[in-house]
Amino acid sequence: MTWLLFAGAACVIVVAGVQLARYGDAIGEKSGLGRSWIGAVLLAATTSLPELFTGFGATALTPLPDIAVGDVLGSCMFNLLILSLMDAIQPDRISARAHQGHALAIGCGLALMAIAALGLAAARHWPVVGWVGLYSPLLIALYAMAMRVMFTHDRQRRAACGQLEPANPANARLSLRSALVRYGVAALFVVGTALYLPVLGAGLARETGLGQAFVGSLFMAITTSLPEVVVSVAAVRMGALSLGISNILGSNLFNLLVLGLNDVAYTGGPLLSAVDHSHLIAALAVVLMNAVFLIGLTQQVLTKRFRVAWDTGAIAVIYTCTIWLAFVTRS
Repeated sequence: MTWLLFAGAACVIVVAGVQLARYGDAIGEKSGLGRSWIGAVLLAATTSLPELFTGFGATALTPLPDIAVGDVLGSCMFNLLILSLMDAIQPDRISARAHQGHALAIGCGLALMAIAALGLAAARHWPVVGWVGLYSPLLIALYAMAMRVMFTHDRQRRAACGQLEPANPANARLSLRSALVRYGVAALFVVGTALYLPVLGAGLARETGLGQAFVGSLFMAITTSLPEVVVSVAAVRMGALSLGISNILGSNLFNLLVLGLNDVAYTGGPLLSAVDHSHLIAALAVVLMNAVFLIGLTQQVLTKRFRVAWDTGAIAVIYTCTIWLAFVTRS
């Protein structure tokens, strides 16, 4: 029964996530924001609402810290795996189509993930403010700085290129007010479903005996990342590859903001002191996957010999190996 409920929750998140992406894009267009900014910030935040509210449910409502942390780090891994799927369904290497703004997002993501990894490795030695580890205010502050830097860079890049983005015909009949209302309705479905996911995740952990850390890093992470899958694949098929890449990288940045907010919501002490050390494997895997994609982005070679290029193929291998390590080291 738990599996059926979990599958039903996944379906709701997919459907509502697609609507969030559509009306989020309309809001961005009506308000005059660029699509790269939409992908990295607004679209990333909307498709990451399941991680935000799942984390809130697993910290503030029910004491399930391993579910909360596993969902964040597992979602970051799965989001990067989506790059392999995007690469497989279009002819050229996606890393060759990326631009300097994407490299900037990767760099910011590496800095935030390094802080999270240090927090996991030495959680009991970090200073504590109230019940919150000092790494959490750092994550929140660095996320805000990253958004500022990325916004400035994107504005300057578009001004230098004289880039004028065409309007999306699907948004022609939508007013800003209508888009905001429909966005809000879709968000309610995502929020309501995501708040129920920690309970289902804990049930799966008990029924399967796999442990909360493993269930959070695999099943919960995949479910809450389904909106990113739908949006990114749709972006590739529409020819908006930059939007899809920005969504993935921006979602990972937002997930690390969520990790800091989860620590604030979890009043039982510093969050990373209350979780299994096996989460460090996922954090380091995300660092490695980002580094591989950054190398491929810098290489700028269009052709690929196989269905996926070496960099996105390596990302898939790293993901698979990490899931295996998380399984064999689960507590």
